[in-house]
Amino acid sequence: MTEFAPLSLHVPTRPSPQDNATIDTSRLSPAGAVRRPAVDVDPTEIHDLAYKLVRVLDENGEAQGEWAAALEPDVLRKGLRDMMKTRAYDQRMMRLQRQGLTSFYMQCTGEEAVACAFQSVLEKGDMNFPTYRQQGLLIAQDWPVVDMVNQILSNSADRIKGRQLPVMYSAKEAGFFSISGNLGTQYIQAVGWAMASAIRNDTRVAAAWIGDGSTAESDFHAALVFASVYRPPVILNVVNNQWAISSPQSIAGGERTTFAARAHGYNIPSLRVDGNDYLAVKAVSEWAVERARRNLGPTLIEWVTYRVAPHSTSDDPSKYRAKDASAAWPLGDPITRLKTHLIARGEWSEERSVQLEAELDQEIAAAAQEARGFGTLHDGPKQSPATMFEDVYKDMPRHLREQRQKLGY
Repeated sequence: MTEFAPLSLHVPTRPSPQDNATIDTSRLSPAGAVRRPAVDVDPTEIHDLAYKLVRVLDENGEAQGEWAAALEPDVLRKGLRDMMKTRAYDQRMMRLQRQGLTSFYMQCTGEEAVACAFQSVLEKGDMNFPTYRQQGLLIAQDWPVVDMVNQILSNSADRIKGRQLPVMYSAKEAGFFSISGNLGTQYIQAVGWAMASAIRNDTRVAAAWIGDGSTAESDFHAALVFASVYRPPVILNVVNNQWAISSPQSIAGGERTTFAARAHGYNIPSLRVDGNDYLAVKAVSEWAVERARRNLGPTLIEWVTYRVAPHSTSDDPSKYRAKDASAAWPLGDPITRLKTHLIARGEWSEERSVQLEAELDQEIAAAAQEARGFGTLHDGPKQSPATMFEDVYKDMPRHLREQRQKLGY
C-alpha cells in the first residue's frame, strides 16, 4: 500500500465555443504604470517586467507613463495609415481567395500595430525573419503592394515563381527573409544572421518572429541558447495572439506564466507589452533595437494581442471560440485606439478616417487589378514549369539538366 494518490497529468482547460474568457485580466497593468528601465539594465533587475504589461494609451486615448514619447503627429498619422492599409490589404486578399483567384490567405486583423510599429524603428539593411502574419512589416515601409499580390496569386510576376504557399513572401531588399512553413526555424535563422552581423563588425540588427504556439518547438529554445551565449544583436519577438490554430495559448505554456518569462532562464532581458497599443509597441521596439545596436545583446518581447480573424481561409473559428470573442478582448482594436489618440490631440477626425479608408481601398483594389494582369490561380500567364529546376544550385547538376530535357525544357 502507498500513502500517495495515483499520479495524473495536468491538461490545460480549453475554453468552450461559448466562453469569452480569453485572457487572465490579473496580468494586465494600468496604462503608464510600468516603469521604463535604462537601456543597459541588467536582465536580473527587470524580471518583473515579464509579468506586467507595458501600456501607454489609456481608455480615453491619452498617453501615460515613462514609455510615452513625444511623437510628432505626422509620425502617428503614418502609423495609422500603415495599419489601415494593412487591414485594407487583408480584406481585399480575402475577397480574392473567396472568388477563387488564389488558393489560400491568412489575415492579421487586430495585430497590425505589432508589425507596423516595429518596422518603423528599423533601418535599411536590418533583417526581419517573420512568420505568416507580419505583412505589416512590408506595408509599413511602403513596399509595392502589386509585388505582394503577385505572390498571393502565384502568377507570372511572382518573384518566388510559384514555389511558396500564398502569404509566404520574400523580399531581401526590404529586409524580409523568406517565410518558412516549418514554424520555429526563423528563430534560429535570425540569431545566426545576427551573429554573422557581429562577426563582420556590421551595424545591422535582426528581428526574429514567432507565435505563442510555436514557442513549444525546440527551435525556439535552441535559438535562445545561442542568443544567451553569444549575445548577438537580435530582437526575439513572440506574438501572443492567444490562439495557435484552434489551440489556446495555455496549451503552449501560457497558462501559469508568461511567454516573456521564458527568457529568464537564459539571462535575456524580456518585457511583456500591449500589442494593440501602437505607442507602446513603438517605444519598446525602439528600446530593444537600441540595446541591439549598442552591442548589449538580445531582448525578448512578448506582444499581447488577439487574432480576430480565423487562423486562415481554411479555418472555422466558431468551432472552438465564441463568435463575439474578439469584442470581449480587453485591449481593444489597435486602429481604433490610435485614431482615438490622434483625435484627442486634435490631429485627426472621424471624417478623415472615412476618407482615408476609401482611398486605401481604392489603392489596394488598383494594385490587385494590376497583379491580376499577370495571371491568377486559374487564368492568365503563369511561370514556366522549367523554373522548378532553377535557383536551387549555383550550377545545375547533370541529373537535373537531364530531367529538364526529358520534360522538353
